[in-house]
Amino acid sequence: MKQTFILVATVLFAFGCKDKSSSTTAAATDSTQAMTSKPETPEKPDYPYTLEQPYQDWQPGDQMHAVNAMKSLKAFENGDIATCVAGFGDTVELRFDNYRAKVSNDSLKQIFTTSRNRLSSMKINMGDWESVISKDKKTEYVTMWYKEITTDKKGKTDSLSIVDDAKIANGKIVQLDEKIQHYPAKKI
Repeated sequence: MKQTFILVATVLFAFGCKDKSSSTTAAATDSTQAMTSKPETPEKPDYPYTLEQPYQDWQPGDQMHAVNAMKSLKAFENGDIATCVAGFGDTVELRFDNYRAKVSNDSLKQIFTTSRNRLSSMKINMGDWESVISKDKKTEYVTMWYKEITTDKKGKTDSLSIVDDAKIANGKIVQLDEKIQHYPAKKI
């Protein structure tokens, strides 16, 4: 009985080892074929629109640019306009709803001071941000998505969904492009 048990155990062990080695060999052969075969070249997408300038092939950018852009926004939220404009270049292009201008940093300070002085309070709820740079390293942006809740001096509260695109040059914001949506959105 013991001899039969030992014989059966040996046979099972032998078959178990054989199956394992043959599957390992097959897997090794499959992975070798996968490594030596040429990858398929992806077909170039047929985009429905063309660009005025070639696609920039955006890459992750410097996270310190995002930090600096958010520090400027936080300073505006707190009413500290001097700290806010310190994050901007000597000349700044502004693109707001119904307003576009290219202004000096001093003029920007006056614009922001007037705007912030209309409010008794402001709260930013940051949703997300991203810092990107073009593949050729010539163009950098920080994009911030957030909700802004403001109360004016008359007590009227408003909420806005905002997307800010801040173009960065030499570590400073040189263009601020702001898109807004009022809450609650009007039903269509």
